[in-house]
Amino acid sequence: MTSKRLLIAASGTGGHVFPALAVAEQLPNYEIEWLGVPDRLEKQLVPAQYPLHFVDVEGFQQRGLAIVRVLAKFARSLWQVRSLLRQGKFDGIFTTGGYIAAPAVIAARMQGIPVILHESNALPGKVTRFLSPWCDVVAIGFKDAAQFLPRAKQTLHTGTPVRAQFLQTPPPKLTDLPIPPDVPLLAIVGGSQGAVAVNKLVRECASVWLEAGIWIVHQTGENDPDAKTLTHPHYFPLPFYTNMAALFHRANLVIGRSGAGTLTELAIAHTPSILIPYPFAADDHQTYNANVFVNAGAAKLFQQKELTVKQLQTEVLQLLVKNASELKQMTTNTANLAIPDSAMRLAHLLRDTIEPQDK
Repeated sequence: MTSKRLLIAASGTGGHVFPALAVAEQLPNYEIEWLGVPDRLEKQLVPAQYPLHFVDVEGFQQRGLAIVRVLAKFARSLWQVRSLLRQGKFDGIFTTGGYIAAPAVIAARMQGIPVILHESNALPGKVTRFLSPWCDVVAIGFKDAAQFLPRAKQTLHTGTPVRAQFLQTPPPKLTDLPIPPDVPLLAIVGGSQGAVAVNKLVRECASVWLEAGIWIVHQTGENDPDAKTLTHPHYFPLPFYTNMAALFHRANLVIGRSGAGTLTELAIAHTPSILIPYPFAADDHQTYNANVFVNAGAAKLFQQKELTVKQLQTEVLQLLVKNASELKQMTTNTANLAIPDSAMRLAHLLRDTIEPQDK
C-alpha cells in the first residue's frame, strides 16, 4: 500500500504549531508537508523535518479599506492552496485552526479531500466556529468546546498534544537551577503576550513569599524593562526558559495565563495553578479555558484588573505554606484532566478519516 500524503496547516504561535508537530511524529508512515505563513514560528521549527509551503494570509479583524487587502490575500491564498492540493495529490488535511485554516479547509472541500481540525480552546475561535461544518471531524481539547460547535458534523474530545519533553518517563529533572529538592517552589509563566502586568504584581508580592521560605522561578519574557529590579538568592528571573517540562514537574504551584497549551502542560505535569487570563485574548477565551480547571478544582482564577497584591500574597501562602491538604487535592484534580495520549488519539482519528476504505 502506498503511503498517504498529509498536508498540515498550522501557523503562528506554539499553541498551534507544537500540537501539530506532536501529531506528525505519530504518523511515521505518512508523507507530510506543511502549510504556514511567512515569518512565523513554523519557519524556525518545521523545515528541518517537513517541506514547508507559505501562503500570505491575515486575520479578518481588520476594518475599513484594510479589509479589501485581507480579502485579496485570502483569495490568492485559496488559489495557491488549491493548486498545491492538486499538484501534491494529498489524501487529507490536518489543521490546528487560526486564520491559515480558512484557505486550507475551503480548498480541501473544493477538492473533495478529508479535513480534520483540532481546536485547543474551550471557546473555539471564530475561524473554527465558521469552518466547523466544512470539516469531517473537529477534535477538541476541552469537552466544553462542543457546545459552541452546533453545526459541526462531528466533534471528538481528544485533548491537546504536548511537547515530547512533557511525556518523558521518568519526568525530566530541574538540574540547571540550584533549587533544593525539599523547598516549596513557585513558578510564574506569563505566556507569549501580556506578561508585564503579571510580572509587576508578582514582584510586589515576592518579598512576603520569600520570607516564608518559598523559592521562585519567574519567566519574565523579553519585554519587561524591570525584569532585573528584584534580586534575592531564592528568586530566579529568566527572560526565556526552555526546560519547561522539568520546571512544571518540579513546581508545587504555577501562576500563569490560561492559554490552552499552558493548561494542557500543567495537567500533564499534575501541577495546580493560579490563573490570570490574558484580558485582551480574542472573545476572552482564556477565561473559558481557566473555568474548565476551576470547575474541576484544579486551579484558582483571578481577573487581572481585580487582583490585588494582598489577594495574591494570601492565596499563594495559603496553598504553599498553610494548607497542604488543599494543594494536594488540587494536584489530584489537575492530574485527572490530563490526556497524555492526545497525539496518538489524533493520529488514529486521522487514519480513520483518511483511510476508511483500507479497513
